[in-house]
Order: sequence, then C-alpha cells, then structure tokens
Amino acid sequence: MTDNNKYTVEGPLSDNERIKGESNFLRGTIADDLKDDLTGGFTADNFQLIRFHGMYQQDDRDIRAERAKQKLEPLHNVMLRARLPGGIITPEQWLAIDAFAESHSLYGSIRLTTRQTFQFHGVLKPHIKLMHKTLNSVGIDSIATAGDVNRNVLCTSNPVESEVHQQAYEWAKKISEHLLPKTRAYAEIWLDGEKLETTDEEPILGNNYLPRKFKTTVVIPPQNDVDVHANDLNFVAIAEDGQLVGFNVLVGGGLAMTHGDTSTYPRKATDFGFIPLEKTLDVAAAVVGTQRDWGNRVNRKNAKTKYTLERVGVDAFKAEVERRADIAFAPSRDYTFTGRGDRIGWVEGVDGNYHLTLFIENGRILDYPGKPLKTGCAEIAKVHTGDFRLTANQNLIVAGVRPENKALIEELARKHGLIQDGVSQQRLDSMACVSLPTCPLAMAEAERYLPDAVTDIEALLDKHGLSGDSIIFRVTGCPNGCGRAMLAEVGLVGKGPGKYNLHLGGNREGTRIPRMYRENISEQAILDELDTLLGRWAKERESGEGFGDFVVRAGIIAPVIDSAKDFYD
Repeated sequence: MTDNNKYTVEGPLSDNERIKGESNFLRGTIADDLKDDLTGGFTADNFQLIRFHGMYQQDDRDIRAERAKQKLEPLHNVMLRARLPGGIITPEQWLAIDAFAESHSLYGSIRLTTRQTFQFHGVLKPHIKLMHKTLNSVGIDSIATAGDVNRNVLCTSNPVESEVHQQAYEWAKKISEHLLPKTRAYAEIWLDGEKLETTDEEPILGNNYLPRKFKTTVVIPPQNDVDVHANDLNFVAIAEDGQLVGFNVLVGGGLAMTHGDTSTYPRKATDFGFIPLEKTLDVAAAVVGTQRDWGNRVNRKNAKTKYTLERVGVDAFKAEVERRADIAFAPSRDYTFTGRGDRIGWVEGVDGNYHLTLFIENGRILDYPGKPLKTGCAEIAKVHTGDFRLTANQNLIVAGVRPENKALIEELARKHGLIQDGVSQQRLDSMACVSLPTCPLAMAEAERYLPDAVTDIEALLDKHGLSGDSIIFRVTGCPNGCGRAMLAEVGLVGKGPGKYNLHLGGNREGTRIPRMYRENISEQAILDELDTLLGRWAKERESGEGFGDFVVRAGIIAPVIDSAKDFYD
C-alpha cells in the first residue's frame, strides 16, 4: 500500500468494513451457519460475507406476505453467480449446470446475466455445498462474483473470427486470475478443502478488500457489447495487422445511483491512455490498488471508483496508477464504437466453422409451453463439439460448429424454439434486470414487465411507420443499474410498483448517459410519452439519426455532458 494518505476519507468506517476486517479472510462463521437447520437463511455478518463467495441471500417476495400470515420465515434461498471470464463454457459444463438447475433450484431455470455469466436462482441451504461441489467438478467456481472485489471479467463475445478475439479473451482470463482473492476460504467452506496453518495475505485486494464492488471488461471495437461506461476498469483492444498490440485503458465508469441522493449519479469511464500488452496486469493491479487505498470506506454510497476519481481528480488518480505500475500512459489510439448488439443468427468464422447466436429474451433459459428452451440447449450440448459463449446482452452463442454439424444444430434450435423467425429488432435491442420476485432491492418489475412493454413499443413504432427501426430500451427494477438502463436511449428505472423514472437521450453506441425526462410515472404514462416522441422522431429526424440523438438535437432533452455536475440539472 502507498504511504500517501492525503486522499483517505476520514470518519467512522461503514459497518461493512468491520465485517470484512473481522471475517478471518471471508470465512466468518459461514460453516457454522450451514449446520443450523432452524433457519433457511444466514445470520449476522454471514449474510454479507457469502456475497464474496458469489451468492446473495434472497426470498420469493411473491409469497412473503402469505408465509408471514402462516408464522413462517421468508422462503430463504440463495442466488449464485458463476465466474466465467469472457463467458465461455463447454458443453459438458452446460449439461452439469442444466442438471443441477433442474433438480436443486426452486425455479428450474438458468439465467444468463448482463455480467456475461449464468445464475442459479432459488437454491435452498441444504443444497448449497452440493452446488459448489457440482460446479467445481466441471471446473467452475463463483469466487468473487459479488462483494467488494473485482467481479467476473467481461470480454467482447463475438465468436472467434480472428486472432485478436482469442488474444483478448486470454487477457480477460489473466486479469480475472490476477485480481482474485487469495484466501482459501472458498475451498475450505464449500469444497471441504484442507485448512492450512498459513497466514492469508491479499497483496492486491488488501486485507479489508475493496471499498466497494469493482467491475472490469475487455472490449474489442467496433462492438461495445460489454458497455464499457458501466464499469470501473476497461481495456479497449488495439490491433495492428491482425494482432493485439495493447489496450486503451478507461477508468471510473458506473451506473448505480440512489433515488433522492444527488451525491450519487451514473458516470462514464475516463480514458487514461494506451499501454502495451506487457503492462496490462501491472496497470490492472495499480488501478485496483489505488481504489483500494483511496476509495471511500466511510460512506458506501460514494465508495465506487467513479466517486474516487471525482473526489481526488482524474489527474491525481491517473498519476498514482502510473507511479504504481511504473508506466506513463501514451496517447490513446483511435477506435470507434458502432453498436452494442449481438449478431443474431449464423456467422462463418475464418477457420471455416460456424457460430450461431441465439436470442434469449431476458436471458431466462427455461422450458415454456411450446418453447422448451432449456431442453433445447441441453440437446444441443449433447452433440455440440465446440463451446458456448454467454453474452453481456443475455444471449447465447453456440460457437465453433463444424460445417457437417450446422444443419443438426439449426434443426435442434428451431425444434425447441431457440430460433424464432420474425423477432423484431426492437425486441433484440431491449433488456431488463431480474428484479421481482427474487431481488430484494427491486422496487418495480423489470424482467416480467419487459416482454409486454416491448410489444407495446413495437405497436407504437408500427403506428408511426417505424417498424423497421428500433430504440435501445432497458428496464431496471431499482437504481442500482444491473440492466444498464443508464446507457439506453430509453431507460426505465423502477421507483415503486408499476412506477418508473423515464430517462431519455443515451445513444446507440453506449457513450452518452440519458437524463431523467419524467419522474415516477405509470406504464401507461410512459407509453403516452413515447407515442408523442416517436411520432416526432418519424417526422423530424435526419437521415440515419437514432432516437437518442434526435431527442437531444431537437432540444427535447439536454445531453448529459458531465454527470457529476449536470446529471440532475
């Protein structure tokens, strides 16, 4: 750690700092809690500590009131988020998670998330260790996918069409491993690992870990499918002659905020400059270390990297990273983002193999009437000889399909509803977080609301002669940002049951934050507003002008230039 403490925030530490400091490197008394069959939940500090092991304690909020009437505690269970750098998974691994979801989760589903991994929902306490052992048996863990650590590292998920994609993915894995916690708590508690008589040390994360969660991506222009401006640390791949030569480094992005607290706001990441490949891990550790030492441990609402940059100044933070990494950032290399969506359907790779991107609405893989998606994915996994890629847009890529297997994979996908002709571009460009009934932070519906909301927007587009167009539309059930609504052209942020804040003015490339246009309005009021605005877009837009750019140019909403200063203006 640095001896430069002039940027340390003074004051009583948040209670989370006590929890981490007294946890014996994330062990707490989790092992004892597992033996307590009087409750389905975790008690005291362990409720927070299990997050560092990749889990959140939840309950089914749809039945919470009824259970209370019956004098029963909430139906406590855990959601687990796996660690999958770059979102790559083998067919064998897929079949293992499919079988566990079917037999040991309350909902039976596999949920693909915006963090480019999968989640199990509704796992009861007696099955938690089995869950971890099952994942471990096929080479998967959930270490550090939640909590105050660096979380699952995202990487542009376009199928491998060049050496650059493979090289970028390899760096995503290296970054993930380099920034992982070193404690053996995970293996000891969940895998019955041997308790070693050694002193745990956390040379990068620190013994109290980070002040707040930390998110990292590797992105390959021109696709911004990982939404770099939603993340603390981003490596933008720069290639020359088909080879990766280094990265532009972007620091301090984040979308979460708190309703009514203007000291919280979304923020775009700041471009620090270019680095050669050999300095990648040094810079990653330096950014994490600077945030570890300078981040706000007094007020968790202002503890993210974005707030540290705003408080100490970008120049000071950047200079400290350069000092720790022993590097001077070079000027950033030119790059352009042109879109964020996944390329649905078949793409042929340079190696002659094929890649099939399947649209999974809301990322929820489950067998529905007439559309048995979960069974279909399992059937494909049984015959597929390549791998699967989970995308940051909650879709699934069947990658590396040999030419002789292409027809079989397509047949299985169509048979099980994984390929459906006629899905609109609007539906492809829409996304939501999980929200109700499982997320304890949810204020309004998101995943369950999205399909009907998209149908309504499709009708409005058709009404105004815009059926060939679409808007980037995203819904989050609370202001914490999991559905990345604060990088949408139209973003809804849950305020209460059936009520949302309507944000407008992001762009298709994901490089501008939208501003609140209407506060706490109903679903019907949202549609009424969009009806009017889409009508104007149809009549007044310039050639090729996206909806978000139009509402800014037309003066309907002012662009957010510097969210720390003008987001609430």
